[in-house]
Amino acid sequence: MIDWLVDPVRHTFMQHAYLAILMVGVICGVTGVFVTLRGLAFMGDAMAHAVFPGVVIAFLTGGNFLVGALIAAVIVSLGIGAVSQSTRLSNDTAIGVFFAGAFALGIALISAQRTYTRDLNSFLLGSILGVSREDLLLTALVGLFVLAVVILFRRELTTVAFDRTFARATGLKLWRYDQLFLIILSLAIVISLQTVGNVLVLAMLVTPAATARLLTDRLKVMIGLSALIGALSGWIGLTISYHAGIASGASIVLVATTIFLVAFLFAPRTGIITSTIRRRLHYHHPEQDTFPDDLQVSD
Repeated sequence: MIDWLVDPVRHTFMQHAYLAILMVGVICGVTGVFVTLRGLAFMGDAMAHAVFPGVVIAFLTGGNFLVGALIAAVIVSLGIGAVSQSTRLSNDTAIGVFFAGAFALGIALISAQRTYTRDLNSFLLGSILGVSREDLLLTALVGLFVLAVVILFRRELTTVAFDRTFARATGLKLWRYDQLFLIILSLAIVISLQTVGNVLVLAMLVTPAATARLLTDRLKVMIGLSALIGALSGWIGLTISYHAGIASGASIVLVATTIFLVAFLFAPRTGIITSTIRRRLHYHHPEQDTFPDDLQVSD
């Protein structure tokens, strides 16, 4: 068993892959909590596709695709924020317009290349075994920025997520914090592309956070659990991928999904099976009708 766990770490390319997925798991886990609480899974999926033109342009110019994706992510997030301010258009509409338009632009650019199929597959499915030291450094820097923003603006982000009317009444600039959230979401998505690919990046954002939501109502605990589940899913999934010879991104997401299903069935307070057993034993926990202390945003 020990050899099964240790053997992959002996290879340099696997060491890079493990470091990358641990960082991505933590960053997506933390960011995903706010995606889940705000019900913005569609936005996560849309942003994952909207950065495609930046990836393609970086590929065509010989640049780092992460840098290209970062630039595209910031441009698209600012565009969505600006258009969604119109009283005639909803936020979902703005997301849909930029998602479809940006992804179509990327497809148009890359389809003009003779070898676009291979490169498109790499973007869609990820290439974690090709992570370089430069990629790790960029991931670490972006990750530190995302975590710093969440720590510094946790109360404001939480207020905007739960009660926009109250947030507006307290004087918070909703557009400013919406933009800030869009940017950190975009950054989390971009650094996940190389590890799990465009197709599965949404799962890394939503599944660990959804699992943590089943286990606790306390925001701080939820963020910590989500980051832990994301990192653990990445480590186990990558190890299984190495030994079983299957796609790493798919393996990582399947592990995260398995953990979610276990929590859904056996979570102490909300699990389907544990709730059934508790009812049969005539043991009842009173339901909580209000948000717990950590989710309150007022002093």
